Amino acid sequence: MEEVREQQSRDLIFALDIGTRSIIGMVGRTEGERVHILAVEKQEHSKRAMIDGQIEDIVQVGKVAAQVTARLEARLNCKLTRVCIAAAGRALHTEAGHFELELPEVRRIGEDLIGQLEAGAVSAAESNLNKSGQRLGRFYLVGYTVSQYLVDSYPLSILKGHNGQKLECDVVATFLPSEVVDSLYSAMQTAGLEVLSLTLEPIAAINAAIPPELRLLNLVMADIGAGTSDIAACRDGSVVGYTMATVAGDEITEAIMRAFLTDFSTAERLKSEAARRETLRFTDILGLEQELPSSALKEVITPAEGQLADELARRIREINGGAPSAVFLAGGGSKLEGLPLAVASALEMDPRRVSVAGSNFKMSAFSDTEELNDPEYTTPLGIAVSAGLGMISDSYRVSLNGHPAKLFRSGTLTALDVLQMNGYNYADLIGRTGSSLSVTIDGQRTLYRGEPAEPSSLRINGTELPPSTVIQAADAIEFTPARSGMPGRRSISEALGSPANAAVCLVNGAPVSPDYELRPGDTVVTNAIVPVKAAVSEKADSEAASSPHAIGASASSALSQESFVAESQSTGGSEDIPLTDTTLAGNPETERIPVPQPAEESFPPRWFYLNDAPLELPAKPKGGPYYLMDLLEYAGLDFEHLDRPVTLRVNGESGSFMRVLADGDRVCIQLEEPRA
Repeated sequence: MEEVREQQSRDLIFALDIGTRSIIGMVGRTEGERVHILAVEKQEHSKRAMIDGQIEDIVQVGKVAAQVTARLEARLNCKLTRVCIAAAGRALHTEAGHFELELPEVRRIGEDLIGQLEAGAVSAAESNLNKSGQRLGRFYLVGYTVSQYLVDSYPLSILKGHNGQKLECDVVATFLPSEVVDSLYSAMQTAGLEVLSLTLEPIAAINAAIPPELRLLNLVMADIGAGTSDIAACRDGSVVGYTMATVAGDEITEAIMRAFLTDFSTAERLKSEAARRETLRFTDILGLEQELPSSALKEVITPAEGQLADELARRIREINGGAPSAVFLAGGGSKLEGLPLAVASALEMDPRRVSVAGSNFKMSAFSDTEELNDPEYTTPLGIAVSAGLGMISDSYRVSLNGHPAKLFRSGTLTALDVLQMNGYNYADLIGRTGSSLSVTIDGQRTLYRGEPAEPSSLRINGTELPPSTVIQAADAIEFTPARSGMPGRRSISEALGSPANAAVCLVNGAPVSPDYELRPGDTVVTNAIVPVKAAVSEKADSEAASSPHAIGASASSALSQESFVAESQSTGGSEDIPLTDTTLAGNPETERIPVPQPAEESFPPRWFYLNDAPLELPAKPKGGPYYLMDLLEYAGLDFEHLDRPVTLRVNGESGSFMRVLADGDRVCIQLEEPRA
């Protein structure tokens, strides 16, 4: 009979570090200002299921994760169902964004304005990512760092509480390919686990290796795993950058494989034993027993170790702008003998300023049963500490449309943040009115407007709320994206009032059938000569003949159609009798037919003031309401590529996209000029 275990309590933190070579699981709970680690388990992949931090075999990774989970469950006698994980920084894209917001008057700056300012800067960064050509697929927003605020051109580090009219913000935003995130979620689902929080591996690692109280110093953490090396830099109290190198411990292992003809697992064992044994024994791939001194192995390792140190130094200088005050090496790769000295040499630093991480772990975590000073525990410990001490905002569950939401960013989260992190954008919030159909009828430009967009619906815990709403633990978000309106369309018969009128017109100089769908730029001429060879269908002819306004209907018994129509413009024969106004004059049934006007709306038109100019719009079907978002198309904005601030106001007050408008409302949608 299967043992019944109690469910994972809400205060129990389960962290999994899904590495290239192994998976490490930690379970703990917060006690005071530190996390008490109760159990640690590690399991190596039986085959190469991951390459450079990216999952290749989802089923295999899920299987190993389930094995680690089962061992932890057995030790703690509880059922683990919710897990905190971290994504490798592979293919990380970082972009800068700038946004300006000019207020109608001087105002005190609160959280709402700061959120609007930062969101605009992040949107600008996303636009820059699109323009850079790097965005080959779907990306998730991982997080951002504000690099500068300006109030009326004066730099400030904190905006809240200040007064100003022109606000500016610069951010550095980070985006992660969706494949990295989606594969992690799929592997956890395979293991029967629900993802409670997700952060970046370098962010998690620095939270363990360099606690917040040490970040006033310019320090760098390099977490060297098997396939990747995650790097994060901090100064002046905050993390200022993070990146990843696809050079790590596997490069050392592969050098051993090539030199001594071993398989991967044997090379891994030799690498770990080189620092502890004078003589190494192994069996090569030919089945021959081999014995060699550890010094011979170190000679093979040294060049690869130097290449790893050079790449780490290059990446560190790249994100830090030069050598830092000190470097902490973490991860299993940091155990390589001689690596700290090689990194110090590559950075031209005092060797005493480069050390292996672990000495600071006790500041944020402790254990009665486990030795936590192992640098290999940097990332799993960082995940647990980040979740347990509230160092990432996603250490609680938020659901989006019935499923756990993907959450990354530090700090306060709004509903808009959650939507952006889960693949939605501004177009999903506001939709787009269908494109208008523009044609020319008898020299007059005619515009058939597209259908208005159906607005998005955002409910938080069952209540409809704006996207700026701050999300709390356990919130349930229900979001239905806006649906763009259908483009404007008309058939030629609908445009001219009847198939009969369509039968005697030319579109772009040629006849068309009555059901021809007009296209943008079409030129229509009514009451025109229609060549016999291109005459409209018999069905259209019969409809035209039955119409009291059909041209030639009264004369059809006396004159054949051939006597009215030229066989070909090019022949110019004297027997060609063109059908003209003069030829048909005096016959009231053959007078030029005016283009009929559209039928009167069943509801009266709506009118507003947009940027102080009157705007009249046709009533929506069934008299539906107009929203502020419906007027965006008339302001000429492109919300997919915003690079300047937009002020939305209704009757002098700040307005949201879903604000319902009343007749006579004064709407302000202003786009600022770009900064000189």
